[in-house]
Formats: sequence, C-alpha cells, structure tokens
Amino acid sequence: MRTRYLFHTGLVAVAALVTLTPPATHASPPAADTWTMAGAMHQAHVYHTATLLPSGLVLVAGGCTVSCVATASAELYHPHTGSWASTSAMHVPRLQFTATLLRDGQVLAAGGISTDGNPLTGAELYNPRTSVWTITGSMHESRSLQTATLLPDGRVLVTGGAGGSNASPLAEAELYDPRAGTWTLTGAMHQARARQTATLLPDGKVLVAGGAAGGSNYANANPLASAELYNPRTGVWTMTGAMHDPRFSHSATLLRNGLVLVAGGYDAGGDALQAELYDPHTGSWTRTGSLHHAINFQTGEGAARLSSGLVLVAGNATNLSNPSLAGAELYNPRTGAWTLTGSLHEPRDGQAETLLSTGQVLVAGGWFASPLASAEVYQP
Repeated sequence: MRTRYLFHTGLVAVAALVTLTPPATHASPPAADTWTMAGAMHQAHVYHTATLLPSGLVLVAGGCTVSCVATASAELYHPHTGSWASTSAMHVPRLQFTATLLRDGQVLAAGGISTDGNPLTGAELYNPRTSVWTITGSMHESRSLQTATLLPDGRVLVTGGAGGSNASPLAEAELYDPRAGTWTLTGAMHQARARQTATLLPDGKVLVAGGAAGGSNYANANPLASAELYNPRTGVWTMTGAMHDPRFSHSATLLRNGLVLVAGGYDAGGDALQAELYDPHTGSWTRTGSLHHAINFQTGEGAARLSSGLVLVAGNATNLSNPSLAGAELYNPRTGAWTLTGSLHEPRDGQAETLLSTGQVLVAGGWFASPLASAEVYQP
C-alpha cells in the first residue's frame, strides 16, 4: 500500500531537442467521449506541470521520476502529431511547483520541492522561442503546493503552500512582476493553507478556497472550509462565505456563468464526494451534484472546462490508500449533475491535465504503482 503525504519531503541553458517519439496514429477519427493513447514521454513524470503555449504545444516540466526523485527535465507535446520532443531542462529539479503562462508567452516556474526534500524560493522562466530557461528573482518565502494566478495586469499572485524546514502551511502571499523580474510581499491571507485552490474571478479578484491548515500527513491535515478574496487593486484579503464541506486537494473551475465549481478532494471524513458552487455576487456556496468517484487532485488543476461548457475530471486517486483511478466524469452546469464518460486506458493520479487548442484534453504522466511516461487524449 502506498502511503500518501501532503508535503513531500544568471544562468542559461542550451536548448537541445531529441528525436520525436512515434506519433499516435488512428485509422479513423476518434469517437466522441473516448480516450486515445498518445505518444509516450521520454521520461516518466508525476507531480509535474503542463502548460499550453501560444503555439499550441504543451510544455511538461519537472515532477519526480523513479523513487520520486525530483527532476529538472522538460518536454514538448505536439497535438497534431501526438509526439513528444525533449527541450532544455530547468536549472533546478523541482516537483509540486507552479507553472504560469505570462502575457509575453514565457512560462514562470516557481517554488516546489527539490532533490533535498526542502521547499524552494527560486523561480525560472522558459522562453518558447529559444527553448531556454533563465533564472529570475526568488520569492521571499520557500514554498511548495502553493497556487499561482495570472492577474489582469500581468503580475502573478502566489498564495500559501507548505514552507520552511517543517513544511508548515503559509498565509503569506507574493506578487511577481515580469517587467522587473522581482517578487513583492502583498497582504497575508487570514488563514494559513496549503493544497488550496485559487480562481481568477470575472471582476479581477482572486478566490482562494479550502486547503490544509495542519501538519505533514493526512491524520493531522485539518481541512479548511474557509474562503477568501484578494483584491489586486488594494492588496487586501477579505473573508467570504465558507464552503459547506472543508476540503483540500480539490479542484476549482470558473464556469461560463461566472460561478466557481469546487469538486473532490479530502474532507474530515476522508473523501469529498459532494461538489459546491460559489456565487461571486452573493459570496455564498451552494451544494451541487455529487461525483460518482471519490477523487483528489494533486495541484487543484485536475479539471478542464470544455468548449461545450461541461467540466471534465479524470483519473486521480479514489482515496488515501486505494489504487489510482481510471474513471472520468463530466459536470453539466445546466443540470448540476455528473455523468460518467469514457475511462482512461491507464489508471493514474498525480498527472497533469491540459485543455488543448484543438478542444481535446491531454492527460500526461502520473502514478500507478510507479511514475508513468504514458499520455492520453480525450475527444469530447
């Protein structure tokens, strides 16, 4: 049985591309609501990041490999060929970090856990035009399992996470300025939290919900129901309505109607099946349909809003000790119901999920008995 823990314990790289893996081919277009195996990555990745680039390629970076040792490697997925190409590695191996696409097309990788098991303050930038990573300013706080949100003015808000030598949840928040390459501390949250979610709302504020306020394993995680709003114009945090169910390792998705769907995660009893909706106009939460499977999300980014407006969740662990999950389901905002859809070919959790420019969804890597290099594509 694999034990789950909440907190695992000027510089320029030369770009180097290697031979592409064989593309995934189909005798006919894939049927709707099905998964198709894509080309395998060059290296297994779990607790990594996946970022859709302006070119339509997907950058997968970091995470851990065999024995969950942090890696610095990075790869690019080409949706039209179903193939992967290695690109230059990050300067620092890291897992459970954040990756944010900036307005200029670069990707900001920040924080995470390195090979020594300690959280990082360092950050670096990937330039898709040159395939080069460059070190940028360091955060004031070392942290992993944080959130990162691109604000309307182009800055990046990083909140909470697990920091310090004892991986304690943090209340501190910081802002990254891409023009200066520096970080500035901004108002602290009312509640220290890690494994929370952060969602940019239509009015420009950021909703931070749930998270773990306790120690380094599930037994003393202390899941939170509280939620807060950050105002970028004032740098002030304001408490808003609390969720009905405390939870961490959940997902949060902004729906077309402006509501925020929170789903899955762990609650005080073990698994949070019930989903909830946050209404920014009233600051209140309403229960909505329950998931068919108990699902947790390693990064809070395990749900994809499809072009139809439906929300897809796939894979991830069913609970703290059971095997990874292959099931997938769709949430319909009009009915408030979850419907089972085609299952993954391979059970996995700790994977990265990306909505492609084609409207398909890429799921890459993850864990099933050991880290996975395989990838799959969902056809809505």
